[in-house]
Amino acid sequence: MKAMKILGVFTIVLLLTGRLLAQEQLAVPLSDPGKPYKLNVGLIDGSITISGYEGKTILVEGQQDERRKEKEKDKEKQTGMHRLNSGGMDINADEKDNQVTIHSSMGRPINLIIKVPKSGGSYKISTVNGGDINGSNLDGELEVSNVNGSIKLTDISGSVVANTVNGPVIVVFKSIDPKAPMAFSTLNGKIDVTFPAGLKANVKLKSDRGDIFTDFDVVTDAHKPTVTRTNENGMHSLKIDDWVYGKIAGGGPEIMMKTTFGGVYIRKAK
Repeated sequence: MKAMKILGVFTIVLLLTGRLLAQEQLAVPLSDPGKPYKLNVGLIDGSITISGYEGKTILVEGQQDERRKEKEKDKEKQTGMHRLNSGGMDINADEKDNQVTIHSSMGRPINLIIKVPKSGGSYKISTVNGGDINGSNLDGELEVSNVNGSIKLTDISGSVVANTVNGPVIVVFKSIDPKAPMAFSTLNGKIDVTFPAGLKANVKLKSDRGDIFTDFDVVTDAHKPTVTRTNENGMHSLKIDDWVYGKIAGGGPEIMMKTTFGGVYIRKAK
């Protein structure tokens, strides 16, 4: 592991091979520990698990994707051949003025396990294929994006914008930013969000193939569905876009939830 400081930018590159494959941990110091920071984590293939802890340094660990291991074992059984090299992983972390970017430059799947200071900040977390995003004990603004996997966030303080395509979106708040709008969406999966009992919000909700449930007192607004008619080459099309609008505790920032194949659950913390 080699760390170099060039023009005030910390560039830390970790190459994991052989016996270091799942044992090495990358420590990324912040320029101004204890102050708010920004974290950007992006993968193409793999899962991301991120949690808050009491330290002042961002800790990153990479592990080979377990599903890939199983596929390789099956392939070895079929071909009678076995792998001699470990495949390795290449994890990069750049830090400047409390802004940290973490990514993997390798094309093979990888699981990132990240611990971040509880002092809080803003987080932009994304992956695309073959992995889930799990977050816990985080404080700040979260922007979370997935494509083929789930999003699950627990013990969250702050605000969340979360979107996936194939998977559920599950969020449990410890506290919220009372002024921040939020959005939760998926195509194939449920949306299940637990808010503090004192939530005040305007809600905009839609489930094309499911139902909407809540144990909050919601005063619904009388909105007419948006109807779109088109005529092309003698073919007529009619589209009805029907949202549920309402207010919780007199209203507040907008909270949008939308899914196509799944239910919507707005829960009140006990």
